[in-house]
Amino acid sequence: MDNKKLADLLYPEAKSVDFWFERYKPRNLPKGAEVTRFAPSPTGFLHIGGLFGALVDATIARQTNGVCYLRIEDTDQKRKVKNGVEGIIDSFRMFDVGFNEGKLSMDNEVGDYGPYVQSNRREIYKSFAKEMVLRGKAYPCFCSEDELNNLREQQMAKKLNPGYYGQYAKCRNLSYEQIADNIKAGKPWVLRFRCPYTQDDKIETNDLVRGNRIIPCNYNDVVIMKSNNLPPYNFAHVVDDTLMHTTLVVRSDEWFPSFTEHLQLFEALGLTPPKYAHTSAMQKIDEQTNERRKISKRKDPEANVAFFVEQGYPVEAIFDYLMIIANSNFEDWRAQNPKANISEFKFDISKLNTSGALFDMVKLSDVSKNTISNMTGQQVFDAVSSWASRFDTDFYKLLSQNKDYYTQILNIDRDIPKPRKDISHWAEVRTMYEYMFDDVFDNLNFAFPEKFSNAQIIEVLQNYPNYFNPTDDQTQWFGRIKDLAEYIGWAREVKLFKQQPDLYPGHCGDVSTILRVALTGRTMTPNLYNICMLLGKDRIEYRLNKVLNKLKTA
Repeated sequence: MDNKKLADLLYPEAKSVDFWFERYKPRNLPKGAEVTRFAPSPTGFLHIGGLFGALVDATIARQTNGVCYLRIEDTDQKRKVKNGVEGIIDSFRMFDVGFNEGKLSMDNEVGDYGPYVQSNRREIYKSFAKEMVLRGKAYPCFCSEDELNNLREQQMAKKLNPGYYGQYAKCRNLSYEQIADNIKAGKPWVLRFRCPYTQDDKIETNDLVRGNRIIPCNYNDVVIMKSNNLPPYNFAHVVDDTLMHTTLVVRSDEWFPSFTEHLQLFEALGLTPPKYAHTSAMQKIDEQTNERRKISKRKDPEANVAFFVEQGYPVEAIFDYLMIIANSNFEDWRAQNPKANISEFKFDISKLNTSGALFDMVKLSDVSKNTISNMTGQQVFDAVSSWASRFDTDFYKLLSQNKDYYTQILNIDRDIPKPRKDISHWAEVRTMYEYMFDDVFDNLNFAFPEKFSNAQIIEVLQNYPNYFNPTDDQTQWFGRIKDLAEYIGWAREVKLFKQQPDLYPGHCGDVSTILRVALTGRTMTPNLYNICMLLGKDRIEYRLNKVLNKLKTA
């Protein structure tokens, strides 16, 4: 068959591929620079595994002085969801991984290699589809869905692998006249790859994560252009990664089984494929089976990156945790460089986990506590305010009316060598510190240690105002706690109580505990000295009197 004649019949107006190579010239980048891309499909929310991949892509590009771009792969129009593209862009607005170019907003694309939305690249795909026909590497297929199902049933009945290959590739050897008649009759068609390989063939592949592997070849005449003149992923990414000059593709291992198919398409077009790194899907430990499984979009709220935004996990903490998953040595580096920017870490793609990244919410919370512990009170206040303005408007009003006071609250135990690590995400802050506000305090319940009687507790609370001095430092303040303990007949020192427990109702530490409960309603709080100094003498007396009235009427 005359390939040119067939190509002109199928794609009469398609430009030569040379036009596109002239249009998208090689990038002017330093030696060793990697061009990476994150290419999500707008079929739902941005998955935490997708954010992980995007962070890896951007990190590699940044460290090599290269480029990372965001490409929207929407050629599967049936699976595209409403506002899917907007959702992806909004997610990356919140989690700025550092894209250099691409579809970075709904109104704007950045970069010279667009369009960065595949459905807008239809004319480009037509050119490369025509090139495949010109090379004798592709042909039109007119099989209907019913015909394909019948073929599949025949294969299954004979216990053969289902697919469009060999004698079951019905349209592979149609004559030009048959093809022309079908097109004239208006029969819909797709373009299939004329695969030269058989089921017995194997190919050696190289993967930056999995290493060298010998795997079975693709032997199917797969579809490379659908009837709507848009390609599926296999052909689209070959064309786009070539013209956008991608040098490294980091993608999920779900694509590894079709890896040889993609390499065959590069080969058919005479193109050099980029390097590939197939990463394992994000996993978690199932609470019921205690076994590993993929994070489920349906069952696991943490699958959606919006979950972390709504809960108020700092972006820096999310990135730190994902980098721990990506490179095991990151955690040690972070311990040695607690305030360094994550960009200073030397990422190594060869250290990516081949058995599946394990996502652990408990571990994330620990990482987040470390991240927040290195923030100043002002930084925490600003972050909490920003979060509350979107997700807790009542709390936001409270913060806005008491900026200085709440900033001081959040600064407790921060200006010390080992800052307190009690906050893991912003949604915790309100309940964690709300006792510092009198209107909340007035409605608290007070659970004092059961070993003390009401009369003993009342004695502590009635006398404390006489021992509080707002000018004391912490040592002086605790010295007065000891003075109070001694005054009411309790042990001045804990060790004294332990030596002669029968002589004393309690000790100085118990006095602190009773005061802590009376002033906050909690048994666990930040430094009680700082709380007392922040409350001040008048507010302390107000609170103690409130509690005393409750105790006296109990």
